[in-house]
Amino acid sequence: MTQDEFRVRPGEKIHLKQCPTIVEPLCTSQKQYKKLLKKQVEQLEDLQRLLYASNRYSVLLIFQAMDAAGKDGAIRHVMSGVNPQGCQVFSFKHPSVSELEHDFLWRTTTCLPERGRIGIFNRSYYEKVLIVRVHPEILMSQGLPDEQLDEKTIWKQRYRSIVDFEAHLHRNGVRIVKFFLHLSKEEQRKRFLERIDNPDKNWKFSNADLQEREYWPAYMEAYEACLNATSTLHAPWHVVPADHKENARLIISQIIVDTLQDLKMQYPEADKTRRDELQAIRKILS
Repeated sequence: MTQDEFRVRPGEKIHLKQCPTIVEPLCTSQKQYKKLLKKQVEQLEDLQRLLYASNRYSVLLIFQAMDAAGKDGAIRHVMSGVNPQGCQVFSFKHPSVSELEHDFLWRTTTCLPERGRIGIFNRSYYEKVLIVRVHPEILMSQGLPDEQLDEKTIWKQRYRSIVDFEAHLHRNGVRIVKFFLHLSKEEQRKRFLERIDNPDKNWKFSNADLQEREYWPAYMEAYEACLNATSTLHAPWHVVPADHKENARLIISQIIVDTLQDLKMQYPEADKTRRDELQAIRKILS
Protein backbone atom coordinates (compact mmCIF):
# COMPACT_ATOMS: atom_id res chain seq x y z
CA MET A 1 0.00 0.00 0.00
CA THR A 2 1.29 3.46 -0.93
CA GLN A 3 0.09 7.03 -0.60
CA ASP A 4 -0.49 7.24 -4.34
CA GLU A 5 -3.30 4.69 -4.24
CA PHE A 6 -5.55 7.16 -2.45
CA ARG A 7 -4.05 10.51 -3.41
CA VAL A 8 -6.00 13.00 -5.51
CA ARG A 9 -3.51 14.04 -8.15
CA PRO A 10 -3.40 17.73 -9.10
CA GLY A 11 -5.21 18.43 -12.35
CA GLU A 12 -6.86 15.02 -12.42
CA LYS A 13 -10.60 15.30 -11.83
CA ILE A 14 -12.00 12.60 -9.58
CA HIS A 15 -15.63 11.50 -9.34
CA LEU A 16 -16.59 10.33 -5.88
CA LYS A 17 -19.15 7.88 -7.28
CA GLN A 18 -16.22 6.07 -8.87
CA CYS A 19 -14.11 6.12 -5.70
CA PRO A 20 -14.60 3.03 -3.51
CA THR A 21 -15.86 3.35 0.04
CA ILE A 22 -14.46 -0.10 0.84
CA VAL A 23 -11.43 -1.98 -0.48
CA GLU A 24 -9.78 -5.34 0.08
CA PRO A 25 -8.95 -5.61 3.82
CA LEU A 26 -5.33 -5.10 4.80
CA CYS A 27 -5.71 -7.76 7.48
CA THR A 28 -7.85 -10.84 7.97
CA SER A 29 -8.44 -10.78 11.73
CA GLN A 30 -8.66 -8.44 14.72
CA LYS A 31 -5.42 -9.92 16.03
CA GLN A 32 -3.59 -9.12 12.81
CA TYR A 33 -5.15 -5.65 12.70
CA LYS A 34 -3.99 -4.82 16.23
CA LYS A 35 -0.50 -6.12 15.48
CA LEU A 36 -0.19 -4.08 12.29
CA LEU A 37 -1.61 -0.91 13.83
CA LYS A 38 0.70 -1.30 16.84
CA LYS A 39 3.70 -1.50 14.51
CA GLN A 40 2.63 1.64 12.63
CA VAL A 41 1.90 3.53 15.85
CA GLU A 42 5.38 2.65 17.14
CA GLN A 43 6.90 3.93 13.90
CA LEU A 44 4.88 7.10 14.21
CA GLU A 45 6.02 7.54 17.80
CA ASP A 46 9.69 7.30 16.77
CA LEU A 47 9.19 9.67 13.84
CA GLN A 48 7.35 12.21 15.98
CA ARG A 49 10.25 12.20 18.43
CA LEU A 50 12.62 12.80 15.52
CA LEU A 51 10.38 15.57 14.18
CA TYR A 52 10.53 17.30 17.56
CA ALA A 53 14.29 16.89 17.92
CA SER A 54 15.15 18.10 14.42
CA ASN A 55 12.83 21.10 14.85
CA ARG A 56 12.72 21.97 11.13
CA TYR A 57 9.24 20.97 10.07
CA SER A 58 5.74 20.74 11.46
CA VAL A 59 3.00 18.47 10.15
CA LEU A 60 -0.65 19.42 9.76
CA LEU A 61 -3.18 16.61 9.37
CA ILE A 62 -6.64 17.64 8.19
CA PHE A 63 -9.64 15.32 8.54
CA GLN A 64 -12.90 15.95 6.72
CA ALA A 65 -15.87 13.63 6.32
CA MET A 66 -19.58 13.17 6.56
CA ASP A 67 -21.04 12.44 10.01
CA ALA A 68 -20.21 8.99 11.44
CA ALA A 69 -17.33 8.41 9.01
CA GLY A 70 -14.92 7.69 11.87
CA LYS A 71 -12.73 10.79 12.13
CA ASP A 72 -12.61 10.76 15.93
CA GLY A 73 -11.83 7.05 16.11
CA ALA A 74 -9.11 7.30 13.47
CA ILE A 75 -7.43 10.17 15.28
CA ARG A 76 -7.68 8.38 18.64
CA HIS A 77 -6.31 5.04 17.43
CA VAL A 78 -3.66 6.26 15.01
CA MET A 79 -2.21 8.92 17.31
CA SER A 80 -2.43 6.79 20.47
CA GLY A 81 1.35 6.40 20.79
CA VAL A 82 2.35 10.01 20.12
CA ASN A 83 3.67 12.09 23.01
CA PRO A 84 0.86 14.53 23.92
CA GLN A 85 3.45 17.32 24.15
CA GLY A 86 4.23 16.83 20.47
CA CYS A 87 0.69 16.64 19.16
CA GLN A 88 -2.18 19.14 19.20
CA VAL A 89 -5.76 18.29 18.21
CA PHE A 90 -8.35 20.94 17.38
CA SER A 91 -11.99 20.23 16.60
CA PHE A 92 -13.78 23.08 14.86
CA LYS A 93 -17.49 23.46 15.47
CA HIS A 94 -19.78 26.39 14.68
CA PRO A 95 -17.77 29.64 14.59
CA SER A 96 -18.20 32.11 17.42
CA VAL A 97 -19.38 35.69 16.97
CA SER A 98 -15.78 36.84 17.33
CA GLU A 99 -14.53 34.37 14.72
CA LEU A 100 -17.16 35.54 12.24
CA GLU A 101 -15.66 39.03 12.47
CA HIS A 102 -12.48 37.73 10.80
CA ASP A 103 -11.67 36.19 7.42
CA PHE A 104 -12.57 32.51 7.03
CA LEU A 105 -8.98 31.31 7.54
CA TRP A 106 -8.37 33.23 10.75
CA ARG A 107 -9.63 30.90 13.47
CA THR A 108 -7.69 27.89 12.19
CA THR A 109 -4.53 29.92 11.53
CA THR A 110 -4.17 30.61 15.24
CA CYS A 111 -4.09 26.83 15.84
CA LEU A 112 -1.34 25.87 13.39
CA PRO A 113 1.34 23.52 14.82
CA GLU A 114 4.71 24.86 15.89
CA ARG A 115 7.89 23.48 14.36
CA GLY A 116 8.58 20.01 15.66
CA ARG A 117 4.93 19.23 16.33
CA ILE A 118 2.01 17.49 14.67
CA GLY A 119 -1.23 19.44 14.45
CA ILE A 120 -4.56 17.76 13.78
CA PHE A 121 -7.63 19.58 12.50
CA ASN A 122 -10.83 17.60 13.03
CA ARG A 123 -12.75 19.57 10.44
CA SER A 124 -11.08 22.78 9.34
CA TYR A 125 -11.24 25.88 7.16
CA TYR A 126 -12.57 23.55 4.47
CA GLU A 127 -15.96 23.76 6.17
CA LYS A 128 -16.21 27.19 4.53
CA VAL A 129 -16.38 25.57 1.09
CA LEU A 130 -18.36 22.53 2.18
CA ILE A 131 -21.18 23.12 4.67
CA VAL A 132 -21.37 26.77 3.64
CA ARG A 133 -21.68 25.75 -0.01
CA VAL A 134 -24.46 23.29 0.84
CA HIS A 135 -26.14 25.93 3.00
CA PRO A 136 -25.35 29.25 1.26
CA GLU A 137 -27.66 31.08 3.66
CA ILE A 138 -24.79 30.84 6.17
CA LEU A 139 -22.89 33.34 4.03
CA MET A 140 -25.42 35.98 4.94
CA SER A 141 -24.38 35.77 8.60
CA GLN A 142 -20.69 36.26 7.90
CA GLY A 143 -20.72 39.99 7.31
CA LEU A 144 -19.13 39.82 3.86
CA PRO A 145 -19.27 42.73 1.40
CA ASP A 146 -22.19 42.40 -0.99
CA GLU A 147 -19.92 41.99 -3.99
CA GLN A 148 -18.38 38.88 -2.37
CA LEU A 149 -21.70 37.04 -2.08
CA ASP A 150 -21.91 35.94 -5.70
CA GLU A 151 -22.15 32.14 -5.61
CA LYS A 152 -20.79 31.98 -9.15
CA THR A 153 -17.39 33.25 -8.00
CA ILE A 154 -17.07 32.93 -4.22
CA TRP A 155 -16.14 29.24 -4.16
CA LYS A 156 -13.39 29.63 -6.76
CA GLN A 157 -12.09 32.61 -4.80
CA ARG A 158 -12.04 30.60 -1.59
CA TYR A 159 -10.33 27.68 -3.26
CA ARG A 160 -7.66 30.10 -4.48
CA SER A 161 -7.24 31.54 -0.98
CA ILE A 162 -6.83 28.04 0.46
CA VAL A 163 -4.33 26.91 -2.18
CA ASP A 164 -2.27 30.08 -1.74
CA PHE A 165 -2.43 29.73 2.05
CA GLU A 166 -1.26 26.12 1.98
CA ALA A 167 1.54 26.99 -0.44
CA HIS A 168 2.68 29.67 2.00
CA LEU A 169 2.66 27.16 4.86
CA HIS A 170 4.64 24.65 2.81
CA ARG A 171 7.31 27.27 2.05
CA ASN A 172 7.62 27.79 5.78
CA GLY A 173 8.14 24.16 6.70
CA VAL A 174 4.56 22.99 7.35
CA ARG A 175 3.82 19.68 5.68
CA ILE A 176 0.09 19.26 5.08
CA VAL A 177 -1.71 15.95 4.60
CA LYS A 178 -5.48 15.96 4.07
CA PHE A 179 -7.85 13.03 4.53
CA PHE A 180 -11.37 12.72 3.23
CA LEU A 181 -12.95 9.67 4.86
CA HIS A 182 -15.18 8.40 2.07
CA LEU A 183 -18.24 6.79 3.66
CA SER A 184 -21.20 5.30 1.81
CA LYS A 185 -24.69 6.54 2.61
CA GLU A 186 -25.74 2.99 3.52
CA GLU A 187 -22.89 2.58 5.98
CA GLN A 188 -23.77 5.92 7.56
CA ARG A 189 -27.33 4.66 8.02
CA LYS A 190 -26.04 1.56 9.83
CA ARG A 191 -23.80 3.62 12.11
CA PHE A 192 -26.63 6.01 12.96
CA LEU A 193 -28.81 3.03 13.93
CA GLU A 194 -25.98 1.66 16.08
CA ARG A 195 -25.75 4.97 17.88
CA ILE A 196 -29.48 4.84 18.58
CA ASP A 197 -29.57 1.18 19.62
CA ASN A 198 -26.49 1.29 21.85
CA PRO A 199 -27.16 3.36 25.01
CA ASP A 200 -23.44 4.07 25.38
CA LYS A 201 -23.47 5.73 21.96
CA ASN A 202 -26.72 7.69 22.27
CA TRP A 203 -24.75 10.83 23.04
CA LYS A 204 -23.08 10.64 19.63
CA PHE A 205 -26.34 11.00 17.74
CA SER A 206 -27.79 14.40 16.96
CA ASN A 207 -31.04 15.20 15.19
CA ALA A 208 -28.99 17.60 13.08
CA ASP A 209 -27.06 14.60 11.72
CA LEU A 210 -30.27 13.20 10.28
CA GLN A 211 -31.20 16.57 8.79
CA GLU A 212 -27.81 16.91 7.10
CA ARG A 213 -28.18 13.40 5.65
CA GLU A 214 -30.97 14.78 3.46
CA TYR A 215 -28.35 16.93 1.73
CA TRP A 216 -26.12 13.97 0.83
CA PRO A 217 -26.00 14.64 -2.96
CA ALA A 218 -25.20 18.31 -2.37
CA TYR A 219 -22.39 17.39 0.04
CA MET A 220 -20.91 14.89 -2.40
CA GLU A 221 -20.93 17.58 -5.08
CA ALA A 222 -19.28 20.07 -2.72
CA TYR A 223 -16.62 17.57 -1.61
CA GLU A 224 -15.86 16.54 -5.17
CA ALA A 225 -15.39 20.15 -6.30
CA CYS A 226 -13.25 20.90 -3.24
CA LEU A 227 -10.97 17.88 -3.64
CA ASN A 228 -10.41 18.60 -7.32
CA ALA A 229 -9.67 22.28 -6.74
CA THR A 230 -7.41 22.07 -3.68
CA SER A 231 -5.33 18.89 -3.93
CA THR A 232 -1.80 19.99 -4.76
CA LEU A 233 1.68 18.48 -4.77
CA HIS A 234 2.52 20.15 -1.48
CA ALA A 235 -0.88 19.65 0.20
CA PRO A 236 -2.49 16.50 -1.22
CA TRP A 237 -5.92 15.12 -0.46
CA HIS A 238 -6.32 11.40 0.16
CA VAL A 239 -9.71 9.76 -0.39
CA VAL A 240 -9.74 7.01 2.23
CA PRO A 241 -12.37 4.24 1.90
CA ALA A 242 -14.12 4.49 5.29
CA ASP A 243 -16.82 1.81 5.35
CA HIS A 244 -14.39 -0.46 7.19
CA LYS A 245 -13.06 1.44 10.21
CA GLU A 246 -10.02 -0.70 10.92
CA ASN A 247 -8.91 -0.64 7.28
CA ALA A 248 -9.28 3.15 7.16
CA ARG A 249 -7.12 3.54 10.27
CA LEU A 250 -4.36 1.39 8.79
CA ILE A 251 -4.40 3.37 5.55
CA ILE A 252 -4.28 6.70 7.40
CA SER A 253 -1.48 5.66 9.75
CA GLN A 254 0.65 4.37 6.87
CA ILE A 255 0.22 7.61 4.92
CA ILE A 256 1.29 9.63 7.97
CA VAL A 257 4.32 7.39 8.52
CA ASP A 258 5.30 7.71 4.85
CA THR A 259 4.94 11.49 5.01
CA LEU A 260 7.25 11.76 8.01
CA GLN A 261 9.79 9.37 6.52
CA ASP A 262 9.89 11.44 3.34
CA LEU A 263 11.22 14.38 5.36
CA LYS A 264 14.59 12.58 5.71
CA MET A 265 15.05 13.93 9.21
CA GLN A 266 18.09 13.37 11.43
CA TYR A 267 18.84 14.00 15.06
CA PRO A 268 20.96 17.16 15.48
CA GLU A 269 24.69 16.42 15.68
CA ALA A 270 26.78 18.15 18.31
CA ASP A 271 29.82 20.07 17.04
CA LYS A 272 33.31 19.54 18.49
CA THR A 273 32.93 22.31 21.05
CA ARG A 274 29.71 20.81 22.36
CA ARG A 275 31.16 17.27 22.40
CA ASP A 276 34.16 18.48 24.43
CA GLU A 277 31.77 20.26 26.80
CA LEU A 278 29.70 17.10 27.25
CA GLN A 279 32.82 15.02 27.95
CA ALA A 280 33.89 17.53 30.61
CA ILE A 281 30.47 17.29 32.23
CA ARG A 282 30.67 13.49 32.05
CA LYS A 283 33.90 13.52 34.04
CA ILE A 284 32.21 15.58 36.73
CA LEU A 285 29.31 13.13 36.90
CA SER A 286 31.52 10.00 36.92
